Amino acid sequence: MWRYKSQFVFGLGLFLGIIMCAQMGMYVVNHVFGTMINLNIFQFCISLFMGNTFLYHSVLLAINSFIAFTIFSICKKMINQFIEIKKIKNKITLLKNEPLTLSLNHCFQRKKMDIQVITCNEPVAFTFGFASPTIVLSTELIKMLDQEELAAVVYHETAHQKSFDPIKTFILQLISEVMWYIPLTKWAYQNYKILVELVADEYAVRRMGSELGLGSALLKLIKTRIGGSSAPALVHFTGGTVDYRIKQLIEPEPSIPVKLQTRSIFISINMIMVMMVLMDIV
Repeated sequence: MWRYKSQFVFGLGLFLGIIMCAQMGMYVVNHVFGTMINLNIFQFCISLFMGNTFLYHSVLLAINSFIAFTIFSICKKMINQFIEIKKIKNKITLLKNEPLTLSLNHCFQRKKMDIQVITCNEPVAFTFGFASPTIVLSTELIKMLDQEELAAVVYHETAHQKSFDPIKTFILQLISEVMWYIPLTKWAYQNYKILVELVADEYAVRRMGSELGLGSALLKLIKTRIGGSSAPALVHFTGGTVDYRIKQLIEPEPSIPVKLQTRSIFISINMIMVMMVLMDIV
């Protein structure tokens, strides 16, 4: 159930991002290469004003600055994210517990050796990386959990790994932050972060055959009060709304976690319709 909802939410956020990027791309192509692409949303705004007037040049400057800032923001966030991943990889290399890493990969039959154990006195479990997501567990977490609970955590993280959730979460966060003027993008990002946790929980329960191991692991980690990092390169086991996840294990509800305000829907739909109409005209 949650898997299809997460796919819809991700698709919606990605669709909005593609539409807006396409509009900006057409505008840039028009002005940089001289290709005549009529009436995209930005060109349409400029055409409302008479040429060679103060107002015309002010609007032109504002739109050019807006698009340049958007492109700069996207590039900056992408570079920062790859730097963050590099830092995490270096830290894992320094803290890696080789014997436990080999033992855990052998125990769960991981031929790709995609589970890394780090020496850490805090219970840590997360999946990170874009092209080849890696599961990271701490020695304290392994010490804290029994075998059934540990297996539930590993299967939960495996679901994130199989679905490439770190890069999907990063894409939606990027879109929501850069295109803040379309409220649906923020809604999609907030919901996706929760929905992927529920999808991963479902996968772990199916593999374990029971909710007991997963629920017990969540309760133990709640008591430690360890908060997950907000960096989209990482998807934490304790990420999302833990209380909501436990509630879903006890008494499942089919509703979307984050409610959307009518005003946000109205603004977003109007923005989307304007963009689509202009693209059809082109």
